[in-house]
Amino acid sequence: MQLNLHKKAWKIALAYVGIIVGAGLSSGQDLMQYFVSFGYKGIIGVLGLAALNMIFGKIILGTGCYYHADSHDEVLAQIAHPLTKKILDITLVLSGFVIGFVMIAGAGSNLQQQFNLPFWMGGLICSLLIILVSFFDFKKIMNVLGIFTPILIVMILGIFIYTFWGKTYDFNEMNAIAQTLPSSLPNIWISVLNYFSLCAITAVSMAFILGSSLVRIKVAKEGGLIGGFLIGLIITLATLVLFAKVNVVKDAQIPMLVLVQQISPVFATIYAFVIFALIFNTAFSLFYSLASRLAKGNQKKMRLYLIGLVMIGYALSFVGFKQLISGFYPILGYLGMVLLVVLLRSWIVSRKDRQQEQKVRQKLVKLAQIKLHPNKYFGKKEQIEYKRLENLSVAKDENIVEYIEQTLIQEGAIPNS
Repeated sequence: MQLNLHKKAWKIALAYVGIIVGAGLSSGQDLMQYFVSFGYKGIIGVLGLAALNMIFGKIILGTGCYYHADSHDEVLAQIAHPLTKKILDITLVLSGFVIGFVMIAGAGSNLQQQFNLPFWMGGLICSLLIILVSFFDFKKIMNVLGIFTPILIVMILGIFIYTFWGKTYDFNEMNAIAQTLPSSLPNIWISVLNYFSLCAITAVSMAFILGSSLVRIKVAKEGGLIGGFLIGLIITLATLVLFAKVNVVKDAQIPMLVLVQQISPVFATIYAFVIFALIFNTAFSLFYSLASRLAKGNQKKMRLYLIGLVMIGYALSFVGFKQLISGFYPILGYLGMVLLVVLLRSWIVSRKDRQQEQKVRQKLVKLAQIKLHPNKYFGKKEQIEYKRLENLSVAKDENIVEYIEQTLIQEGAIPNS
């Protein structure tokens, strides 16, 4: 059982990475503008960013699991002042839509640079895939979100080894070139906070839904910690590679793709498909969570909203990928700082309540295993305790007991009679 729980934590971690590692990060464009442009200081900055990803990955997924909510609106209602909640809700809705159509633009740029396809075609393919996948079961969707993350990690590691193995660079020269790149941020520390806030805004709506798909808070926190570590690893390795090759990639729309083309045309083709898949992951997560928020639990309405939002996003994507990142991302990053403060404050203040809820869930899982087991006795005493714990849970209005039972059956934790 313990091994299965660790596997579940890794599964949720890979899906979490898939949400965040979209067009900008996997392509290198975000990293060029936010970190490489600061030269040596940018390298120090990405290490700080890795730490923030681990801390808040645990907080975000843990919070989603704790409240067992269907949308970010339900979570914000619990952790923020009504006025702050309204501001954050509007921010998440707007930013989800904006970053969503930036991802569609990234899909167009990616296929245009690698395969010389028209810009409109890559964005259209991505948009149609988002609409198609929205009709799948959510648990299958979660599997899709995480499937390309291990592939990306292996490829980034391969690019890193190829770049540095047996090679030397004039890093002072690279540092000088890097600092000529444009950046919308005044210094590296503001850049770190701004970029991480942007990551949080990108991830939080879908991450709350991911967290709520788990019944065990401990597993959600472990998944967030692992996911944050993997994001930090990808960011650090990619930034070091881009810094070493800044003279080659400084003017590229998709900098990482330029580097892999130098390694091998075949490798570049595979990497282009992986980037496209990760762009899709992030774009789908944003549009899906946004449509879920607007539909308020109505599945039919959610799909209609999603189709409409994706079509509008596709039209807006023609502004251009690089221009969209430099124009919109810093503004969204500043707005996201408010979200980080609210999340951190809530995590600290609710520590005792969260620990109690974790114990309640553990006991509910044990009792559910007895109740569903064909050869175990679930008597009056157990029924009373089961009901008492259900009423104690903060998620009692979300049918947590029914969800626990369904999860145990799906996990195969209950033997057949």
